[in-house]
Amino acid sequence: MTLTTAQLFTDARTQNGYLPTPVSDDTLRQLYDLLKFGPTAANSCPARFQFVRSAEAKARLLGCVSAGNAAKVTQAPVTVIVGMDLEFHEKLPQLFPHADARAWFAGKPAAIQESAFRNSSLQGGYLILAARALGLDCGPMSGFDAAKLDAAFWAGTAVKTNFICTLGQGDASKLFPRNPRLAFEEACQLV
Repeated sequence: MTLTTAQLFTDARTQNGYLPTPVSDDTLRQLYDLLKFGPTAANSCPARFQFVRSAEAKARLLGCVSAGNAAKVTQAPVTVIVGMDLEFHEKLPQLFPHADARAWFAGKPAAIQESAFRNSSLQGGYLILAARALGLDCGPMSGFDAAKLDAAFWAGTAVKTNFICTLGQGDASKLFPRNPRLAFEEACQLV
């Protein structure tokens, strides 16, 4: 598979509407099998993913999102809830076996929270790039009640919601004009 920067970045757009084309289980497995190789600190891999597709799960999700995001979630064949496992360090003996990385976090809730948020955010970015590599369009978003989402989808676990992202074949007629980006000189320094 040859990917271009256009497919991953310059031509890719944040979607506001979707065509009714389903996303297969196989595609979602391929998506995870790509994103899981993106780097995280100490290979911690704290992100957890719920691929919301059923009518029942969508109804629960819609009860948690802002009114401005409801149409996108309704139209999208899949909405991924990207969570962060606040017990990720328990898997470090398996994921980072050459050091006692679990000890870096055990009993340190601030370090756990910071690392889980940072690294699950990275993994969410890898999710978007992997989806684009597989020909899917994405719509990452905030605009939800995190406490409601946590209760509806992560109850009884140590996972908390980071963000959500719609997936599918985008409807180009619903795109906004491309917004500007900061120039190199506005966002970067060579030091």
